[in-house]
Amino acid sequence: MTLPPGSRHVTVVTPWYPTRLLPFRGAFVQTMVEATAPGCDSMTVLHCDRWSARITDAEDVEIVRAHRALLPRTKHTSTTVGGSALTYVPVPMPAEVNFADTARRHEATLRAALDGELIDANVVHVHEALPSGWAVLEHLRPEAKLFVTEHASFLEALLDEPGAREMYDKVLDRCDRLFVVGDGTRDVLLKALPRHADKVSLVANPISFDLPRPSPVTELRRWLYLGGLIPRKGVNWLLEAFAKCHAEDSSLTLTIVGDGELSGPLRARTKELGLQDVVTFTGSVDPGVALRLMREHDLLVHASRWESFGVTVVEAVAAGMPVLVTRCGGPEETLAGIEDAAGELVAVEEDDAALVEGYRRLRDRFPQGLDLAEAQRVLDERYGYTAVARMHHRVWFE
Repeated sequence: MTLPPGSRHVTVVTPWYPTRLLPFRGAFVQTMVEATAPGCDSMTVLHCDRWSARITDAEDVEIVRAHRALLPRTKHTSTTVGGSALTYVPVPMPAEVNFADTARRHEATLRAALDGELIDANVVHVHEALPSGWAVLEHLRPEAKLFVTEHASFLEALLDEPGAREMYDKVLDRCDRLFVVGDGTRDVLLKALPRHADKVSLVANPISFDLPRPSPVTELRRWLYLGGLIPRKGVNWLLEAFAKCHAEDSSLTLTIVGDGELSGPLRARTKELGLQDVVTFTGSVDPGVALRLMREHDLLVHASRWESFGVTVVEAVAAGMPVLVTRCGGPEETLAGIEDAAGELVAVEEDDAALVEGYRRLRDRFPQGLDLAEAQRVLDERYGYTAVARMHHRVWFE
């Protein structure tokens, strides 16, 4: 197929996208597709999904050989948001693989999936320079524009790996623009690769502000956490803070949405605290359920140690819910100028004290001390579908 000159055909390549087993992972990529697809002639999403397992070298060789031979005949395409076509491409690899080798695995698997063809799009937009940017380099049409969105929380570790940093540098040589979702990500990137400063721009993840809340929050009783149950997210401190606040007000409840290595320890600690009747663990849920839960709860509480953007915080405000979050990077930028209107920001500390004190302050000034309507208006102008789609279409096509 030869695309007509000037046509608005876009291919998005990503290592993350919601699946049936992991419905919440990559939801921010899905919203970007949903926001931008309506302004394109066509959009295709290639989801190159890492499948890892502890296998021997001999098993690895046989798995890769069979997978790449079968892939051109077995790859599955379906319809996703915005009428886009979604092609699912599993990428098998051993569990312990460095960043550079992970990117090479993605490239080799994508080569097999394309079966010798180039990516048939005038614009290719990848999420993460490694692995996705590296994977597409040799498979672009000569005239195709390449754009990269970078929002990896592990970017500093990636760029500390010499081979991965060299590959990242080559991706930036080819790309037209690199988008980051916050100043923290930009600082890490330009510290390692300063010569690409002129290609880096701040671009937010799009958030929908179109679904109104059935009724406004009237008291900060039903707490909600959404995200990975991993140490970096500070979920253990959140649980301890909830226990102390619940001791002061027995009507409080906490819903914890997500999965991860701390799932078992958190459940055990909940039982130790005697809170199993008021703390609910849902596991992972799909984005639609997550948004519904935001409209059914009163307060989003996040205790992350580091976030490049913090999309859930903005989604919570869009859902009409106040937020209690740590100053972990992204939230200070996304809520700049409306911190008090949206909720309460607290320091990152390796205990629960800041969260407990922050909740008490927020409770004491709610609702008169907040202005959620104003916070929603400002955030819609910054991160709403229309604003983010307009920016993408401008750089993609103009």
